Amino acid sequence: MTNRRDFLRSASILTVGGLLSGKSGSAHAAGNPAVSERKAAKSFGLQIYSLGGELYKDVAGGLKKIGQMGYSTIELAGYRDGKINGVDMLEFKKMAEDAGLKIVSSHVNPPMSEYTQSNKAEIAEYWKKTADNHAKLGVKYLVQPGQPTTRSIEEVAFVCEIFNHAGEIAKAAGLRFGYHNHDLEYARVVPKGEKAVFGRHNVPKEAKVIYDLFLKDTDPALVVFQMDVYWTVMGQFDPLEYLKQYPDRIRILHIKDRAVLGQSGMMNFENIFKQAYANGIEDFFVELEGVKNITQFEGVKGCADYLLKAPFVK
Repeated sequence: MTNRRDFLRSASILTVGGLLSGKSGSAHAAGNPAVSERKAAKSFGLQIYSLGGELYKDVAGGLKKIGQMGYSTIELAGYRDGKINGVDMLEFKKMAEDAGLKIVSSHVNPPMSEYTQSNKAEIAEYWKKTADNHAKLGVKYLVQPGQPTTRSIEEVAFVCEIFNHAGEIAKAAGLRFGYHNHDLEYARVVPKGEKAVFGRHNVPKEAKVIYDLFLKDTDPALVVFQMDVYWTVMGQFDPLEYLKQYPDRIRILHIKDRAVLGQSGMMNFENIFKQAYANGIEDFFVELEGVKNITQFEGVKGCADYLLKAPFVK
């Protein structure tokens, strides 16, 4: 069976150039004071989940730090009942604007992971309230980052029906509904199956990739996709191939690495950015997890320094 290490070696996103430029580029940028002077010429954002609880020790001050690092936009996380981790949404917006940051997107999940006919109306009510609150905030996207239960092709089809309805609700509020992947969306399902199967071999011919079914069975006028390029690789697929095949469906990217951008050497961000620009994608959000021996703020700054230094980032 092909394992993840073998896949990474053969995938088109992994190149010797990506391996070398990733590590050296980040280190050089971190020590280059001229990097910050170029931030006005570049546009990329931060998913604030990357900072965890560090941000909420001083939200206003933390947002100013984000802007000073070179980020121009942010994507929210932690929404609940009109607040972002306990902070009133409009108050959060004012602090972001004072820091020179624009809130473009927000990660939100309905309070249930299994979708059924019995809770379909409850899910719709959640999206109506959530869309109304975010319309007041002025964001462009509502993005769901949590994968509902998808054990069979029939369950995936029902989830797509729910996604389409969420898209209708968001559209009525002047927003766009999007879906963010992790790696398990690249598992496969079969008709009337009892569980999704992860892997590339020894699967039935009738098995379909969940992410492919999401793309196929959602309405392009109602649902867009935010591809997390790192989790796509962890799912043993190539984000470049998806970007080429679905230029009108994948409209937002999460720029992510194993930890600080460029340091693992496994992600060829140059090819990813070039294809994304060719597709007309405008919104890129850094997401950071897994840092060790540094603070989240330090890791987020390392990511910004990498992107500011990278000649392929506009």
